[in-house]
Amino acid sequence: KQKAISDLHELLSILSESSSNPKELRATFEELAKTESDCSSAKRGGDLGFFGRKKMQPAFEKASFGLRVGELTREVVDTSSGVHIILRLA
Repeated sequence: KQKAISDLHELLSILSESSSNPKELRATFEELAKTESDCSSAKRGGDLGFFGRKKMQPAFEKASFGLRVGELTREVVDTSSGVHIILRLA
């Protein structure tokens, strides 16, 4: 788990370089999700689709709904299903 968190911190560093350009940030996020994620959403560039409150684990939900559209989490989100970087699209 610590290795995964460390790896995600490296990816956050890469993503932060694109943060001023929303299109570039999304493209970089999608590419990294496809190549680095072990989540089933990887094939969709990390896109989980629309979800409402009470549909995700509490830490994931809190982080997701705490972001503005187009904003990326600044820290790794740790849940019982793994560790995550979140980019809010809608």
